[in-house]
Amino acid sequence: MTKRPEMMIPVAVGLITCLWLQGCSSPQQNVNNNPGKSQGKLVLTGSSTVAPLAAEIGKRFESAHPGVRIDVQSGGSSRGITDARQGVADVGMVSRALKPDEKDLTAFTIARDGVTVILHKNNPVKSLTDKQVVDIYTGKVTNWKQVGGQDGTITVVNKAEGRSTLELFTHYFKLKNTDIKAQVVIGDNEQGIKTVAGNPNAIGYVSIGSAENSEANKVPIKLLPVDAIAATTANVQNNTFPIARPLNLVTKTQPQGLAKEFIDYAQSQQVSDIVKKQNFVLVAK
Repeated sequence: MTKRPEMMIPVAVGLITCLWLQGCSSPQQNVNNNPGKSQGKLVLTGSSTVAPLAAEIGKRFESAHPGVRIDVQSGGSSRGITDARQGVADVGMVSRALKPDEKDLTAFTIARDGVTVILHKNNPVKSLTDKQVVDIYTGKVTNWKQVGGQDGTITVVNKAEGRSTLELFTHYFKLKNTDIKAQVVIGDNEQGIKTVAGNPNAIGYVSIGSAENSEANKVPIKLLPVDAIAATTANVQNNTFPIARPLNLVTKTQPQGLAKEFIDYAQSQQVSDIVKKQNFVLVAK
């Protein structure tokens, strides 16, 4: 028996409705399943050395992924470790190697850097021995004329607790932070550079990459050699500079999704120009 035409109308309408609904839902599925169309927010916290680099990489990543926002917050490497562990941040930023008691985290190196002592550009002192640096930071030497400079009381600038730059500095010079007699305590590298640039009698220590970048932009500072080796990105690159470190992104577990995509991007050749522009050292692949 042949179906009457009017009996087929509901079936046809139902089929058309079903196809229309599927067609409406498929673009959203494509967005979610297509890595090039990633969406969401990624929070990075930690090292003030890594933060500017991560922020620039983040901007380029956002431009290629309009649905993504990369939120970069500094606060020191210790914050990066703590926030990654507690899940407060998706990714921590740490400007040093992980310690033995931090092996629960996974580190991904995106660049390398060094740490060196900086003075005001107009300070005639061209170099300091390791002992002289220690004597200045422990208060045994308090005037620049004691180390071949002009008469002037030395302003010692130190880093705040939780900063990996402080840890590297004290480790290399075999100091305890409690031994340091500082007149000024600063947080990030930029603050340290500004402090020294604004005080001809100040001494501080910061990231070589940050200092070279500032010096290139006419900020009145100079980088001192360490153990007679010039504080340059090139010497960090060739492994001759004695105070060097990896710049890491760290996660609590093996990264997946957006976090993995961003970390892979940060380690790729697509951002090598950003690494070089900020005077950091590329990591050999």
